[in-house]
Amino acid sequence: MKALKERIQKDGRCFPGGILKVDNFINHQMDPILMKSMAVEFVRRFAGTEINKILTVEASGIAPAIMVGYLLELPVVFAKKRKPSTMENMLETEVFSFTKNQTYTICVSKDYIQPEDKVLFIDDFLANGNAGKGIMDLVNQAGAKLVGMGFLIEKAFQSGGNMLREMNIHVESLAIIKSLDNCEIKFKED
Repeated sequence: MKALKERIQKDGRCFPGGILKVDNFINHQMDPILMKSMAVEFVRRFAGTEINKILTVEASGIAPAIMVGYLLELPVVFAKKRKPSTMENMLETEVFSFTKNQTYTICVSKDYIQPEDKVLFIDDFLANGNAGKGIMDLVNQAGAKLVGMGFLIEKAFQSGGNMLREMNIHVESLAIIKSLDNCEIKFKED
């Protein structure tokens, strides 16, 4: 997606270790116009896919998931990174965060992911695929069907995208980064 790539080039900041910081327009301060454009692109890319629920993980996936849910007029559920004392019928799994270098237990209520659900997962980054694997586990525990995964930014130099695609998951990434070597952002050509 050209607009996202241009924004990453303009405002993204690279740090050693393969870290790309986009907190000034995606995951701290947000650009709602760009967020809407990205959601429109996801709707286009998943057109023809039967979806009745959008799922994400807090916190950075919530904004794009809400925009996709709004456009498709579907409910959005986000997996929580802390077990609420009030949550009943909880499904849970562990996810390792590359960015934070720690493991989280993510959870969602069985009340909101049902066996008849056809779930589209939306998130900000795809790196090693850990969030995706965690979501797959939650969806499987619920007896629902995962119909696709959409990511704003994929780091193709890490293994997540290939792993998920090899599992026959419909993965769509709006900007695919080939390399962050020497803190230079290089995109994979479309």
